[in-house]
Amino acid sequence: MFNQFNKNLIKAKINKSKRILSGGQEPTKEVQGTGGPNYHGMPKLPIGQRQVPNWPVLDLGIQPDIPLATWQLAVYGEIENPFALNWKEFMALPQYKDISDFHCVTTWSRMDNHWEGVQLKTIAEKAKLKSMAKFVYFTGYDGYSTNLKLEEALDEDVMLVHRWENAPLPKEHGGPVRVIVPRKYAWKGSKWVKEIIFLSQDKLGFWELRGYSNSAEPWYDDRYAEPILENE
Repeated sequence: MFNQFNKNLIKAKINKSKRILSGGQEPTKEVQGTGGPNYHGMPKLPIGQRQVPNWPVLDLGIQPDIPLATWQLAVYGEIENPFALNWKEFMALPQYKDISDFHCVTTWSRMDNHWEGVQLKTIAEKAKLKSMAKFVYFTGYDGYSTNLKLEEALDEDVMLVHRWENAPLPKEHGGPVRVIVPRKYAWKGSKWVKEIIFLSQDKLGFWELRGYSNSAEPWYDDRYAEPILENE
């Protein structure tokens, strides 16, 4: 059944003819890459990337051990319904399967990853966003943080994943739960996600403060910006 799901999903995605960036935006300048089209109409391999068969491990030097019995996800900010989920409550939410590519700013891409988890838009619906909610800020159990515009976070392929390639998400890749944002460079997806905070104003995350682009568009080669924090 999972293989049939894969075939149907790939066919449906490739049949979309428009090139769509994160947040449902059409490109405003020339996109760069090779191959394609991918699942949202862009060249399969973004400029400056190389395809790898494995999934390299990158982190801040911390891989927290989070037992499912104590794992918790807190959701708050500019919302009507702040809440926290334990593992059982998280798994009771509508579950979603998707296939997407994973592009790391360090120039590698792993293609056609099979994910299972909860769409971030499901979390937003449960939270009941206030009208002033325009941005989303994520924190991880390892001290990491990152940010997205609200419309980017609500893309259908932005997920809180707990399974990868039909197995539990490995600890070294952010298990038990991490965020993926397939249309951005991968640092926009917090590993070991701990908090989701809806904000009225943008708040830069760990790498955005240290010289990585806030917009992180792979098909624009949009990797770096002037750092705000220096000489740490």
